[in-house]
Amino acid sequence: MEWQIIYYNSKLEKEILDLPEGLLARYLGLTDLLLEFGSNLGLPHTKPMRKGLFELRVKSTEGIARVFFCTKVGKKIIMLHSFIKKSQKTPKREIKIAQNRMKEVVNNEAF
Repeated sequence: MEWQIIYYNSKLEKEILDLPEGLLARYLGLTDLLLEFGSNLGLPHTKPMRKGLFELRVKSTEGIARVFFCTKVGKKIIMLHSFIKKSQKTPKREIKIAQNRMKEVVNNEAF
């Protein structure tokens, strides 16, 4: 069974696809790796944030973006939240959004 990527909602998918060209290219390259090797790519590509929550680390000349994701049984990678990083430290508000969405995903069989 191959890995698959699922988006939390269509708004998030559009938000990610609207990233600046260089960030989008890097994101698409990283998702190809996720589909082939799964969620545990390790640094510098992915980083565990909280129990079950990971970040995809996207960087290009245009800046830095982060896409939070979790996994579910059946080789599913669920993209939860994205943002453009403007400071060294990841804002707690961004992590909280991803954590709340992860709770919803984990308890929902539709994902």
